Amino acid sequence: MTAAHSAYQARFGHPFVICLDDIAPGEALDHLLAGLRTRLGNDPVHERELAAEELRRLARGRLTRLNRIPLQEPGAGEADSRETGTNSPYVPV
Repeated sequence: MTAAHSAYQARFGHPFVICLDDIAPGEALDHLLAGLRTRLGNDPVHERELAAEELRRLARGRLTRLNRIPLQEPGAGEADSRETGTNSPYVPV
């Protein structure tokens, strides 16, 4: 995987980007490697378009997940959310 990623970056001048949001966790690595191998054969212009689309998919997924988090008043309910076990990517300190 490291060699394929290095070859990709040397060929296109940027890191390999792929959105795996719709892929089952058990299939993610296979999908990643297949995408990397396939896209190494693209011409630079086409690959730039594909990479941009993957970045858009990543951004849409993040915004969608962010939009699902209920909004609270600033400072309100911080202790409550920790006590209730709200599923949050942030670790209480």
